[in-house]
Amino acid sequence: MAAGMPVLQPPRLRDASWPERLAAYGADLAVVVAFGQILPKAVLDAPTRGSINIHASLLPKYRGAAPIQWALIRGETETGITTFQMDPGMDTGDVLLMRATAIGPEETAGELSERLARLGAETIVETLARLDSLTPAPQDHAAATTAPRLKKNDGTIDWAKPAVEIVNLVRGCNPWPGATVSTPSGALTIWRARSRDGRTRATPGTLLGDDGGLAIATGAGVLHPVEVQPENRRAMAWADYLRGARLSEGGRLAPS
Repeated sequence: MAAGMPVLQPPRLRDASWPERLAAYGADLAVVVAFGQILPKAVLDAPTRGSINIHASLLPKYRGAAPIQWALIRGETETGITTFQMDPGMDTGDVLLMRATAIGPEETAGELSERLARLGAETIVETLARLDSLTPAPQDHAAATTAPRLKKNDGTIDWAKPAVEIVNLVRGCNPWPGATVSTPSGALTIWRARSRDGRTRATPGTLLGDDGGLAIATGAGVLHPVEVQPENRRAMAWADYLRGARLSEGGRLAPS
């Protein structure tokens, strides 16, 4: 209310009174950002020109609640912002504008979210300025992929997977839920890591000697943790963690 604008917090948007209450504002258009429910058609149609959504992917890829996280987990090198006319489906409406951006090779979900928030703000301003001249384009529904909300166990590391895929999981799960493994001292979250190609006969999850430290064998290549966080402790460099951890070459790390 500091800006003199009313704030509504409906318990259920499917209540019959909400479309009427929204329509009473006489708005030309609604802009929807990061709203965690599928809006009923009556709500979407309350403004005279309907509703527009800002989505953090290049639709129809990564429809759903966690497009940034899944783009990283699945190893994408490009993503972006899409504005589209909303319909009752999940991110299925006609596209208005797209703006693409490269994903940094070590960028995390948190870092990418900050960049896309800025790009999203720029893109919706452009969309509104050009609304009368834009031609909505239907999505290719056959090419759609989904990005469901992350669950805690989505961060569990499977050492049988290639190291590069595990690094992508680490990036996509930073800052939540974190990519985790079990150690003799308890759960360990890996916040940042790098991968290295190379064959090893060691069982995935085995600790390997590496330049005076330890790396981890995977299904293909070797994982080098960079930043980790032991259970109930602060985040720290992998080298600092190893100084006090009861880990040694030939030991095994298990899924959490």
